[in-house]
Amino acid sequence: MALVQSVDFFTPIVDDPYMFGQIAAANALSDLYAMGATPLTALNIVAFPIHKMDISVLRGILRGGIDKLNEAEVTLMGGHSVEDDEIKYGLSVTGIASPQEIVKNEGALPGDLIILTKPLGTGILNTAIKAEMADKKTIDLVQKTMSFLNRKASLVMQDIGVHACTDVTGFGLLGHLSEVMANSNTCARLLTLSIPYFPQALSFAGMGLVPAGAHRNREFRKEEVQFEPPISPEMIDILYDPQTSGGLLIVVSEEKGDELLSALKQEGIKEASIIGEVLEAQGKTKILVENE
Repeated sequence: MALVQSVDFFTPIVDDPYMFGQIAAANALSDLYAMGATPLTALNIVAFPIHKMDISVLRGILRGGIDKLNEAEVTLMGGHSVEDDEIKYGLSVTGIASPQEIVKNEGALPGDLIILTKPLGTGILNTAIKAEMADKKTIDLVQKTMSFLNRKASLVMQDIGVHACTDVTGFGLLGHLSEVMANSNTCARLLTLSIPYFPQALSFAGMGLVPAGAHRNREFRKEEVQFEPPISPEMIDILYDPQTSGGLLIVVSEEKGDELLSALKQEGIKEASIIGEVLEAQGKTKILVENE
């Protein structure tokens, strides 16, 4: 067996300390789940303004983190803390995986299907939440999604067998998928009508509530992505939207695609969808985005 490690560390994206702790832990665990690894232990990493903020806030963050680790059956071994003017929290997670069975972000083959397990739009919705423009129902929905572990999806894909996987985080769907295609010397064809996303994100994107990270992702990948009109600017924003604790992006053979999708849904991953297919390499273009 080989040791696998992930480290994630970021500032609060929600006002509720307990929920922030849960989301941070789920995000840190996700890298290992994307590799088909089993996380075993974790260390907390905390920066906190101890003289400016009540200690109850820190307790809430840590309680949220450890509750999510308990759900994942991961042991918290301790951690490190520093005094800082800004709250920061994350985890260093260590797990194990068989070197022969590690799922990499490469290995896609022409004819494979592409599956996404969580809806897109968390970055846009978090921007709307910070602007106090999202209602409670929307806030609860996006926070529930971000704190949902990719554990079950990982176990299902390991059981069925897949060609490649990554999790969708800061580079957005198009950024992470482009990386998989580049590593595999292939091209992806995506169908926007099949891609799961939060409907509210489309409305907020139309209002201009798009995080700066989405614009950076678009600029970085603009030579690799080709859009076949008509695709709305708001939908393009969602495809580039940086995600926090996003879903798994799985590449699987066509023969196993329906089986994998069915198994994911049976495990309660209702938003999982086949969003496209893998094609032969097409020069610099790594992703073709179409409406149908």
